[in-house]
Amino acid sequence: MTKNVALVTGGVGGIGTAISKALARDGYRLVANYLVPGSEARWLQEMREAGHAQCTAWAGDVADFDAMGRMVQEIERELGPIAVLVNCAGITRDAQLHKMSKADWDLVINVNLNSVFNVTRHVIGGMIARNCGRIVNIASINAQKGQFGQTNYAAAKSGMYGFTKSLAQEVVKHGITVNAISPGYVGTDLVMGIRADVREKILSQIPMGRFARPEEIAHLVSYLASEQAAFVTGANYAINGGQHMC
Repeated sequence: MTKNVALVTGGVGGIGTAISKALARDGYRLVANYLVPGSEARWLQEMREAGHAQCTAWAGDVADFDAMGRMVQEIERELGPIAVLVNCAGITRDAQLHKMSKADWDLVINVNLNSVFNVTRHVIGGMIARNCGRIVNIASINAQKGQFGQTNYAAAKSGMYGFTKSLAQEVVKHGITVNAISPGYVGTDLVMGIRADVREKILSQIPMGRFARPEEIAHLVSYLASEQAAFVTGANYAINGGQHMC
C-alpha cells in the first residue's frame, strides 16, 4: 500500500495526538481533524517539538455530513489521497437514562457514531478506486461491558462494531481493511483530572493496576495501518489491562 495521507478525526485530543505522532513517524502526511477553534494551536506546537512539522490540523464538524465531504475533498486536493482513516472523535454526556435529555442522546450518537459514517462515506470511494486503504475505528471498553450512566455512549460505540464488521466484508476484495480498537481507561489529561478518590476506584477495577498510556493505543493503530496487518480485518482489539475479557 502506497503511503500518503492519514486522517485522524479528533486528532488533537489525548489519544488522537498519540495516534497522530505514531502515524507521522510511519511516514504518513498526517492530518488531524478538530472542531473547537484554537484547540489546534497547542497540538501543532507539540507536533513541531516532536519533529513532525509537516503535520496539519483541519477544522470540521464530524457530525455534519456535508462539512466532512468538503473537508475530505479539500484534503485530497491539497495533500493527496487519504490512505488511512482513524475515526477517533468522541464525546461523553453522561446521565442515567431516566434523566438523560434528548439533546444529549442525539449529540453523543451524532459525534461518536454518525461521524463514522459521515467521514468514512466520503473516503471509501477513493480507497476502492485505488484498491487499498486502512480504516481503524476507536470504540471503547464500555461498548463491550456497558457502563452505568452511559447508555448513549455505549450505544454509539457498540454501533461502531457492527459498522466495522459489515464494512470489512464489503471492501475486503479491494484490499481495504477495517478494524476496531476498544481502549479501557487511558491516562489522558482528561482522565488524570478526575477527582483522586474516583480515580482510585477506577484503578481498583483494572487488574494491571494502572491506566493505559496513549502511546499503547497508538502502537496498535500503527500496526493495523501497516502492510504487516494486511490479513487482519473485521477485528476488534481490547486494550484494557484485563478490566474486561470476552
